Amino acid sequence: MIDQHTALIKFRMDGLPLNSLTTGGTAIDKPCDIVVRPSTDDDVPAMLAIYAYHVQRGLGEFDFEPLDGDDVKRRRKNMVKHRLPHLVAEYDGTVIGYAYAVPFRKRPAYRYAVKHSIYVHPDYLNAGVGRRLLPALIDACTAGGYRQMIAYIDAANVPSQHLHELFGFVQAGLLKAVGFRYGRWSDSILMQRALGAGGTAPPGDNSAAAVHGINGKRR
Repeated sequence: MIDQHTALIKFRMDGLPLNSLTTGGTAIDKPCDIVVRPSTDDDVPAMLAIYAYHVQRGLGEFDFEPLDGDDVKRRRKNMVKHRLPHLVAEYDGTVIGYAYAVPFRKRPAYRYAVKHSIYVHPDYLNAGVGRRLLPALIDACTAGGYRQMIAYIDAANVPSQHLHELFGFVQAGLLKAVGFRYGRWSDSILMQRALGAGGTAPPGDNSAAAVHGINGKRR
């Protein structure tokens, strides 16, 4: 598993023309490095601002009230304790996105499966942030011994569907009219990707998933 305190994964957008990297419709006019690294408590205000936007206007979470800083710190601390990735994407010293994985379900039998979320700053949508966060998240979960990675995506969020397809996710199901906001019902698409050996071999006993099991208890 990636060490949450020391790992640093840096991606350079080689091969992408600069005028293809837009932030809110404005092209980035200088070389762009996006650094993906483990989050810290200092990143919480930026993460809160990004999350609040997506709750109020986006196609992500169906929470009706934004989180507060203590909530985020507590959740982040719990993920790190369980050796689950909680990452941020940083550009020019500014956090422009974040991503994390949590247990798919709390029952012990599901301990090798995770579900994940990715949030991008509204000014940096379509700038390749998700293309940096998602593979880092996949690598971290694979290193932790997890075998399946699952995403719930609003059916109207076509860019997110395409992003996940790019990194090997396939549609595993469609949940009809399970959400209601903005005066309409919404469908959710279930997408899934195998990690490592997937379901072709038994899990290892020394993985983070096996050691921590559910709720952080050693198995």
